[in-house]
Amino acid sequence: MKAVIMAGGFGTRIQPLTSSIPKPMIPLLNRPIMLHIVELLKKYEITDLVMLLYHQPAVIKNFFRDGTDFGVKITYVTPLQDMGTAGAVKCAEKYLDERFIVISGDLLTDFNLQKIIDFHEEKEALATITLTSVKDPLQFGVVITDKEKRISQFLEKPGWGEVISDTINTGIYVLEPEIFSHIPAEENYDFSQDLFPKLLEKQQSLFGYTAKGYWRDIGDTDSYREAHHDIFKGKVNVRIDEPKQDLVGKDLRLGSDVNLDEHVTLEGTVVIGDNSQVFESAHIKDTVIGRNCTIEAGVRLSRCVIWDNVYVKRGAKLNDSVLCGNVRVGNGVVMEEGVIVADDTSIGEESYIKRDVKIWPRKVIEAGATVTGNLIWGEKWKKALFEGALIKGLTNMELTPEFVAKLGCAYGTTLPKGSFVISGRDAYRSSRMLKRSFIGGLLSSGVNVRDLTMVPMPVLRYKLRSFGEVGGIQFRQALDDPASTEIIFLDGDGLDFSSSMGKNVERIFFKENFRRAHHTEPGGLTEIPQQVMDFYREGFLHAIGKTPLQKKAFKVVIDFNHSPASQLLPGILTQMGCEVISLNAYVDEERGVQALSDRGQSLSQLSKIVATLEANAGFWLDPTVEGVIMVDETGTVHEGADILLLMVGLALKAGEKGVFAIPVSAPSAIERMAQERGCAVTRTKSADRSMIEAALSSEVILAGSMDGRFAFPRFQAAFDGMFAIAKSIEMAARSGASISATAAEIPRRAFLHTRVPCVWDMKGGIMRKMSEDSLDKEASFIDGIKVHFGEDWALVLPDQYQPHVHIVAEARDPKAAQKLLTEYQKKVEQWKKELS
Repeated sequence: MKAVIMAGGFGTRIQPLTSSIPKPMIPLLNRPIMLHIVELLKKYEITDLVMLLYHQPAVIKNFFRDGTDFGVKITYVTPLQDMGTAGAVKCAEKYLDERFIVISGDLLTDFNLQKIIDFHEEKEALATITLTSVKDPLQFGVVITDKEKRISQFLEKPGWGEVISDTINTGIYVLEPEIFSHIPAEENYDFSQDLFPKLLEKQQSLFGYTAKGYWRDIGDTDSYREAHHDIFKGKVNVRIDEPKQDLVGKDLRLGSDVNLDEHVTLEGTVVIGDNSQVFESAHIKDTVIGRNCTIEAGVRLSRCVIWDNVYVKRGAKLNDSVLCGNVRVGNGVVMEEGVIVADDTSIGEESYIKRDVKIWPRKVIEAGATVTGNLIWGEKWKKALFEGALIKGLTNMELTPEFVAKLGCAYGTTLPKGSFVISGRDAYRSSRMLKRSFIGGLLSSGVNVRDLTMVPMPVLRYKLRSFGEVGGIQFRQALDDPASTEIIFLDGDGLDFSSSMGKNVERIFFKENFRRAHHTEPGGLTEIPQQVMDFYREGFLHAIGKTPLQKKAFKVVIDFNHSPASQLLPGILTQMGCEVISLNAYVDEERGVQALSDRGQSLSQLSKIVATLEANAGFWLDPTVEGVIMVDETGTVHEGADILLLMVGLALKAGEKGVFAIPVSAPSAIERMAQERGCAVTRTKSADRSMIEAALSSEVILAGSMDGRFAFPRFQAAFDGMFAIAKSIEMAARSGASISATAAEIPRRAFLHTRVPCVWDMKGGIMRKMSEDSLDKEASFIDGIKVHFGEDWALVLPDQYQPHVHIVAEARDPKAAQKLLTEYQKKVEQWKKELS
């Protein structure tokens, strides 16, 4: 039987370890990762290997040659371009005329390959995917199988709301040669994204085998360090070239010509490569040291990985760090956990390298420096730059001017040279400061910027609907943390960035592969705020049309929260025929987001003013100008799920016809209300982009979230608090009924929500348990897992960005809803105990 080893990846996520070598050649216990895979295949008598190369192929060929030295036969195939995983295997079709196994060259596993092959043969499968359970399934492809182990569903790198299992695709496949008839020639074609979904759709014999044993995708630097920790803990056995020494109570492996002083203290497992030397009073615990290294007196190394030709001078203290080749560490240097130092870097004496810092190749750290962030990027909160469509961090600490300048350059590099981007911000000085730095980066990449200066977010989105710009960015202070800034990225249609767009920016940012415009061709900067405001106002009034407000005065009180909307909305409402009483209508650089923390007091004040002035309605507009809270003429406050019900009720009472787009967690009363009026409802994921994509349908008249944000697609398919206020006024006037009367007619059912703390690496397991628990129940999987009990239901939904799980329950009365909520809360708590 033959094996195909996939060894062509760029290793972007594991940088800077891959700065000088391809990912499969990164050393693991002083041997390339891929060599461990070759020996695993040999163990099961698979010695005829095809290696698929692409990135830095010469490094791999020079090491393995024809394979004779390793007891195997190797055939190399190097596609001329990136063909994707399945497309690359297609390039080797002429060498694969019998059953073969595909395995990645950057895995660490001890799976029993023979059992996988036997399962494949027993099932007479065309393709068998090897599966395993992991704690964090988000970065992998989740695979669902039926009772016969036939694959029934794929979830390619899902969000937490989509996770219904923690069983993932390991990238190990057993395939029949007939598989090539399903792979197009000379096309970029992927196994998990293209081929396997195609086989599933055609109902081909596609099976999943859940393997027992150790498996780790060494995809990033954390995983690389943890792989070594797992080896030292005995979780997986691998071959170590250096012979074990006959020392009682110690696991010491020494290469040839090692000079180890007798006064060195050793703990745990220590591996020292050929021709290295360790001097007196050094203390080494659970550490791998490469070849030709020098560790001077008094050095302390704990859980470190040190490559070849490294010099660590007297008194340095390194904890759980990785030093690549040719690194020099000065006297007294301290490195905290998670530090990565790439090739040919020199670190001056008495330097202090903070936790999780990554230092790219050929850098010089001056003596005495305290390094809190690496020269590319570094804060621990940046596992990925993007949270959905935004990047968030502490102002001037995590999001610094230099950081956002590089970010602007990375974003600009993804765009066509000479294209236009629009930018905007809220009223705060920190947003202005960071936006200016970001624009500098954009201009340096040859991208032009049209700056709207201080502008409400819905106006910026609306401008993007018109021809001219390929994207937009908005800087604003975070509502939940005034010390943080959020940068929101928009595409050319004014929609939130997709995950693929964010990954493109991240890839360039991490690699620092920036496009630098010629000194005569930087981008240009223009300011056009008034034109855009006029454009928005005209479109706004046209969408509202002629309303009954012209005949009957409508008094409204609005708390603007010191947002820029106060400079635009009152004039529009006045033209509609409203009498507007504005609160907190002046722009304040310091008070806006602080006022959000006093929302309860602000709403109480707004309620009293509405009732006292006998106004028809009141509104609290959040500082982002996207969300609203409504107060009816009696002073009753409507927010959250309540305002969503009310907005749908107003639309139906006003005679609106079409489809309402709402998240899966919204109350079911909306369906009953809509059906009674001949309208329909579509359920979406709770992610903003999912809701807005649903709103792009010509049939949708309203998309509403569970936190008071609404989009009316006949104006713009984006959340717009200003238009939501005007439209609710218009609908109330058109219906002829007061807002409180409309609210009173809405059917009510008990609706409860809670959340359970849940660490990240348990979320996948929780959803697998929930999926298994729901097998015999009526369930839906749009976002999380929603289980129906007649008209009652419960939803378990992992939070996308926070370490907890949401539980929502709806029932005919509060007692039944509480019982349902408590039942699933107890289940989640029990599952947490079982997984811990």
